[in-house]
Amino acid sequence: MAKNKKAGDFIDFHALFKNYISKWYYFVISVIFCVGVGYLYVRMSQRPLAVRANILITQENDSPLGGATGPMAGLSSLFGSSAYVDDEIFVISSHSLYRDVAKALELNKTHIVKTGFLKSYLAYPDFPIDVVAPGVADTLRSTLVFNIKVNKEGIADIKVKIDDKKTEKIKDVKLPAVVKTEFGNYTVTPTKYYPKGENVKTTVVFSGFESAAEVLTSEIVADIASRKSNVITLAYDVPNSELGGAVLNEILAKYNERGMADRNLQGVNTAKFLTDRIELLASDLHEAEASIQAYKEGHGIIDVLAEAEYQTTKKGALETALLEQEMELEVVKMTRDYFTDPAHKDDLVPMTVSNEGMQNAISNYNELVLKRMNLLSNATPDNYAVKQLTAQIDASRQNLRVATDRVLESARLKLQDLKQEKVRTDARLNTIPTQEREYLNMKRQQEVKQGLYLFLLQRQEENSMMLANSVSKGKIIDEAYVLSEPLGMSPKTILFIAFLLGLFIPPVYIYLRKIIRNKFESRQEVERHISAPILGEMCIDTSGRRLIVSEHDTTSSTELFRLMRSNLQFMLSHSSNKVVLMTSTRSGEGKSFISINLAASLALLENKKVLLVGMDIRNPQLANYLGINPPLGLTNYLANDDVKLDSIIEPVKGYNHFDIIVAGPIPPNPAELLVSNKVDTLFDELRSRYDFIVVDTAPVGMVSDTFTLARISDATIYVTRLNYSSMQDLEFIEDIYEDKRLKKLSVIINGAHAKKGYGYGYGARTRH
Repeated sequence: MAKNKKAGDFIDFHALFKNYISKWYYFVISVIFCVGVGYLYVRMSQRPLAVRANILITQENDSPLGGATGPMAGLSSLFGSSAYVDDEIFVISSHSLYRDVAKALELNKTHIVKTGFLKSYLAYPDFPIDVVAPGVADTLRSTLVFNIKVNKEGIADIKVKIDDKKTEKIKDVKLPAVVKTEFGNYTVTPTKYYPKGENVKTTVVFSGFESAAEVLTSEIVADIASRKSNVITLAYDVPNSELGGAVLNEILAKYNERGMADRNLQGVNTAKFLTDRIELLASDLHEAEASIQAYKEGHGIIDVLAEAEYQTTKKGALETALLEQEMELEVVKMTRDYFTDPAHKDDLVPMTVSNEGMQNAISNYNELVLKRMNLLSNATPDNYAVKQLTAQIDASRQNLRVATDRVLESARLKLQDLKQEKVRTDARLNTIPTQEREYLNMKRQQEVKQGLYLFLLQRQEENSMMLANSVSKGKIIDEAYVLSEPLGMSPKTILFIAFLLGLFIPPVYIYLRKIIRNKFESRQEVERHISAPILGEMCIDTSGRRLIVSEHDTTSSTELFRLMRSNLQFMLSHSSNKVVLMTSTRSGEGKSFISINLAASLALLENKKVLLVGMDIRNPQLANYLGINPPLGLTNYLANDDVKLDSIIEPVKGYNHFDIIVAGPIPPNPAELLVSNKVDTLFDELRSRYDFIVVDTAPVGMVSDTFTLARISDATIYVTRLNYSSMQDLEFIEDIYEDKRLKKLSVIINGAHAKKGYGYGYGARTRH
């Protein structure tokens, strides 16, 4: 990038405005074109009208098998549930529904009636001419366009395009007329709205119902009015409000018809299902109840829970009785062992048994023992009475032993019976859990079937009521209505925007063109990108001459060279500053042309001798420009010591003090010649002979010859050209200037447009 600190710090609006003013014709053409396009658009287009309709989707439970709650809530999803609004949007905007709407309203035909130059309107339902083809639209996949012109006498010309290709053309026919195409026969016929005795121009676009449904899908928007509501809004933007209203109302009607049909079909299918299931469940329920009855009878059970309670109580009683019987048996055994023990032969027997017979026997025995004991207190054992009592006691003991054995045996048998009964009771209790599980399983199945049977009976009644009172889930809130203001921009707004666009396009075009071309177009741009002084500008010369400066010439070009001469004299203020190098970035920028004429301008000064030296020895042009062909040139002098300086100096015709040294033949070693000491010696000699020496050197952007010659120069003029040199060239100039690779570098801008006032006061614009 350029090192210029002044460039690009701010936008020069004045220069920008002047640049735009200079291209005023761009703005005129752009505004005329854009406003014209806007006018044609306004003329040809119709502003669409906003047609709207609203429908409320009911959310109440309408399933014949119940809603989200209840004993059979889990089954309701098997038979459908309440429609969600999001799902209903897909239904109301489905392709099949739109196809039915298109078929009902014949939307496969579009009628456009022309009323004037580029003026037409969408006609519905009062179109003057119709195209009829029964049955074709059901399968038609192509689009046919009928352009129909009817004159005042009723004579028609018909042109048919199929998929934008002309296929049929019929002229001078009376309506109705039959048009035969590869897709069938179409009858073009006037309608009741046909204006007799008038010229009619109309276009009828005929397509299939499928295509018409696709068009409706792309043009109609169905959306939820609010996420917290169940209202669907239908929006249709169409130039003809009657068409829009008819379409939206038909969509609502078709949607409700489909909803009613779906609900009735669901109800009929549900009724059949319920009847079949109720009959099947009645049979299953009868079998389940019979199985429970057989199970109870087979296991002797009335109630499993009661049986379990009874057996548990019985087991407790048996355990208590068993314990008591074991105790009783032990007591009897202890009693028998006691009174059979010889050690207790004469003792009283303890009364511990519970058997009433044994208690009586023991009581009698103890009475005899007590009598004997009382008798022995007053008598001896040999006493007769004592002996009789002893005999009675012995007999009583024997009887008691026998009775004890019988009681003991009876107690053992009873104990055995109790043990067996307990075993049976335990076994019975062990079978009760299995029986209970089996019974409960059978009972549960019976209850499930009974609950389902009762549920289906209830739903059968509800389904019958629903069929009798079936209504659609969609409640129309607003039939199709039209908003008061048309959509889009008004014609005035469109034309105003077109006007603004016309003003906006040229700056954009100029800016993009500038970026793409990468060329600078004005002196101001050059000044913004480089800090080197501007010696002057040169306008485009249309004379066709190479040498245009003469003593009495006052053209703009000549005056500009005089201005450059003045500025150059200011730069070469010291008398020793005589040599000026002329260079550029590349060929074609006008370096040689400016070198010739600037030198000629210097030669017009009084008593000033000027020499023009052609040192662009790789591509010499001065001789061609001046139309001269000297026998010797600079390269001859530098390469051959025998060539004298005076032999290569040629005077320029028409000037008293203007000489030229042409480059001569192109040498094989140009770089070596230019660095030779002979060049320095040459210019030392030339400085003594001439007041100004203008050196036409090679472009610095192509070779380094000019930098080699900087040693013999006092100043350098760099020529650049508007709309030819690139921005990179300016950066290159700035780099050279900042690095001071060429002495007293200044710039001449070539290719400017001629302006009034070039001859007076122009030097004030020169920047130093």
